[in-house]
Amino acid sequence: MSTELLIGIHAVEAALNHDVANLAELYIETGTQNPRVKELGERARDLGVKPHARDRAALDRMTGGARHQGVVAHYNAPPPLPESAIADLVEKAGRDALFLVLDGVTDPHNFGACLRSCEAAGVTAVVVPKDRAVGVTPTVRRASAGAADRVPIVAVTNLARSLKVLKEAGVWLVGLAGDTPQSLYAVDLKGPIAVVLGGEGEGMRRLTRESCDFLAHIPMRGDIESLNVSVATGIALFETLRQRG
Repeated sequence: MSTELLIGIHAVEAALNHDVANLAELYIETGTQNPRVKELGERARDLGVKPHARDRAALDRMTGGARHQGVVAHYNAPPPLPESAIADLVEKAGRDALFLVLDGVTDPHNFGACLRSCEAAGVTAVVVPKDRAVGVTPTVRRASAGAADRVPIVAVTNLARSLKVLKEAGVWLVGLAGDTPQSLYAVDLKGPIAVVLGGEGEGMRRLTRESCDFLAHIPMRGDIESLNVSVATGIALFETLRQRG
């Protein structure tokens, strides 16, 4: 495990709700009048975590000036799941398996927003490469509004090999690409599915694209060539839920 700094109400609340055993230290602004921060302090005491009072200047120094809302914590972050976990995740999810594969997303705010959509859509797991992609950083945790602690994340050394593992387990790979003629809304998304998206700017790498069973685009009427990866993620995941009823 690695020790991370959780900054702000959402990130700390998620750790209290879902992984309090790994919450090492909790710091709350002295004399705070924020009712949500006060409630977090009370819940932490009930769960056996003693909050430490610190003035705002101390919290500002601790966070490097980030917007902390009067609450900061040290968190022993569990490592992401290995590639070997994919087959078990597919088996447990069955026909409801829904994966998100992100090929090289480097912006922590985009990754956090993707995780937030994944949690809302009940995604089985998110598969990401270990290299040339952002990990689960404190910024990602803040942007995910706590979803980073609730959505299984599988970090792999060879994404093409992991896509093959998904396919061999019975998961269909649907890649989003703006230059393909088929609409996302024409693809059958009712079985075990992995939605595959590329990173900012360059999109999917060649091997990732070639691994997909289907390629589809999200129809747009304006002049902008592509959507933000987190927006595209949300559209694809909730179209999947719509088709599944």
